[in-house]
Amino acid sequence: MDFELSEEQKMFREAIHQFAEKEIAPLVEEAEKTSTFPIQLFPKMGGLGYLCLSYSPEYGAAGMGKVGECIAVEEVAYYAVGIAAGTMVQGGIGTAAINLHGSEDQKQKYLVPAIKGQKIAAFGLTEPNAGSDAASIETTATKKNGKYVLNGTKIFITNGSICDFVVTAAVTDKSKGARGGISLFVVESGTAGFSRSKLHKFCARSGEIAELSFEDCAVPEENLIGEEGQGFPYLMESLMGGRISHAARSLGLARATFDATIEYAKERVQFGQPIAKFQANAFKLARMDMEINAARWVIYNAAWLYDQGKPYRKQAAMAKLFASEVAAHVTTEGMQIHGGYGLMEESVAQRYFRDARLGTITEGTSEIQLLVISRELGIR
Repeated sequence: MDFELSEEQKMFREAIHQFAEKEIAPLVEEAEKTSTFPIQLFPKMGGLGYLCLSYSPEYGAAGMGKVGECIAVEEVAYYAVGIAAGTMVQGGIGTAAINLHGSEDQKQKYLVPAIKGQKIAAFGLTEPNAGSDAASIETTATKKNGKYVLNGTKIFITNGSICDFVVTAAVTDKSKGARGGISLFVVESGTAGFSRSKLHKFCARSGEIAELSFEDCAVPEENLIGEEGQGFPYLMESLMGGRISHAARSLGLARATFDATIEYAKERVQFGQPIAKFQANAFKLARMDMEINAARWVIYNAAWLYDQGKPYRKQAAMAKLFASEVAAHVTTEGMQIHGGYGLMEESVAQRYFRDARLGTITEGTSEIQLLVISRELGIR
């Protein structure tokens, strides 16, 4: 089995890394301090073809598949998990349903501008009473006079405070349950009855999240994505593929933590020698490196399966679960090796430590991934 990246993929990795180093890294400190996503990155990345990488060149995307998408997410997350979260939504759950099931008009109106970075996308699923249990959403969409009228609330929505449109899940027929009673709609910012409120989290502060409210918010019938009642299969399809990208984000964070930690351990001298030479720390670093490399293969195997059209559901769940747990462990060890300096606000170690929690919770908690894996094993 050949795990080697193609020459094109290697060149792309180098290009996106250089872009992130030059264009993203200088913005991170201010973005983290102000909890503000630097939205100027969207047109910059879109202009270079760095957004929505897995989509077809027919709509202006790079057509690099899930592997290419993971490469980009990993390199952006190396510098800022919050920024990676925002760009991931753009090329993932914020546009995936439009890409796979949208009409040609929807693709031209929303997908193409998203690929170019001219419009920012978001995905409205999670609600105050519906998190892991996505089938229990309470937002409704009632058809009236050729329009769908939405009422309800969404919460913890990445890009929610800065998006130009949000793909929103709503119940269109409660009697049919989740499998046939949920539909997806495109709601544009500025639509009457649609409002949003920015939320503040303790991690990934360079990315923005919001609470969204829909009060008699009427959208045209043509804003329905695909078939009415097929929203749940559509959104689960988006979430499954997105879990691989989430794993790549955790990988980028773990790499950044390891690089910062080993550099510090080589420079910090105690008892007459660099602390990296003490066996306790050397073993920590060795295990961190091992886990990062193991996570890389799990992630890119899942991405390869996705691109080959092979079954990937179990591998996607494994990738997200394992990579997020690796990031949590690596950042914890990184904090320990940094010692007192890691506790300081100016230390990257404490930021990495906080950011790692994002991977174990969003787009399916670790417990949900275990549930998916156990079901795929036929034991639930």
